Amino acid sequence: MGKNKVLIVGGTGYLGQHLLQAFADGQTTPFHDIAFAHHSTPPQKLLDALPHSLSFSVDLRSGSGFDSISASFGQPDVVVNCAALSVPRACEVDPEAAMSINVPTSLVKWLLSFKGKSTLLIHLSTDQADIPQLSVYEGTKSFYKEEDEVRPVNVYGKSKLEAEKLISARCSNFAILRSSIIYGPQTISPVPKFLPIQWIDSVLAKGNKVDFFYDEFRCPVYVKDVVAVIQVLATRWVTESTPVRLLLNLGGPDRVSRVQMAETIAEIRGYDISLINPVSASSVDGGVKSPADISMDISKLVKTLNVTPISFKDGVKLTLAEP
Repeated sequence: MGKNKVLIVGGTGYLGQHLLQAFADGQTTPFHDIAFAHHSTPPQKLLDALPHSLSFSVDLRSGSGFDSISASFGQPDVVVNCAALSVPRACEVDPEAAMSINVPTSLVKWLLSFKGKSTLLIHLSTDQADIPQLSVYEGTKSFYKEEDEVRPVNVYGKSKLEAEKLISARCSNFAILRSSIIYGPQTISPVPKFLPIQWIDSVLAKGNKVDFFYDEFRCPVYVKDVVAVIQVLATRWVTESTPVRLLLNLGGPDRVSRVQMAETIAEIRGYDISLINPVSASSVDGGVKSPADISMDISKLVKTLNVTPISFKDGVKLTLAEP
């Protein structure tokens, strides 16, 4: 079969590190050569944990760094793009940066430069580990399907939709995964931002009353389920070599509000549930328009890949069980 190659773009981020760890393990995929691209300097702890993985500095805006990957690593069989400017407020402040980073023009151009065999591009609609404020969906009903009309309500959503259009138009083989809140255990090298479950757990543990929205709904997905989906897609590509052009919702099976998320953690930990103060999202000015409900129908994902994400409660138990 040869040495199959996978490149993780955004490898120092939350999902990127979990993917690198899973692919480097090598027990569930046929990949032998692993590399990752990063914008900031990769932490030494991550490099030490992955001694056989190559790392490359890449600027997604300009495309600088992709030539080095071509020279040292060659054409990857699979590229997973986790890189994004994923803070909605930051996207509103700097729309140009949001578009230039979140719409992977330089990455797609680089992939098209290879002649002969095609590379499978697996593109994440978001790689953020904290609670997202929006998606490409407008947020006016529940359990969206992939074919429902998308009308993004702000810059972040618009950039994600433009990325989908670019990839669909230019790439021969791709899988676009519209992910919800991604949660789970900390990474090899801890990411410098709050993780949703860990943050809620920490504030409730202090015994102070905390406000949580009761009227914004998501379908949080356990990070190792996201990894499993990506590994199935990648493995099928190198073993079956059949064309792939997919758009899939990637969320958990449960539609939950911030209040319900906090209540689940309180139940598992034994915290006083009266610490959870339900408030409306409209009572807080987050500096960016946010849809009320972007819960997703994941039946196509389950049917297509035979992967069923675990329940939110089970995912929280696994998350809190890890140090």
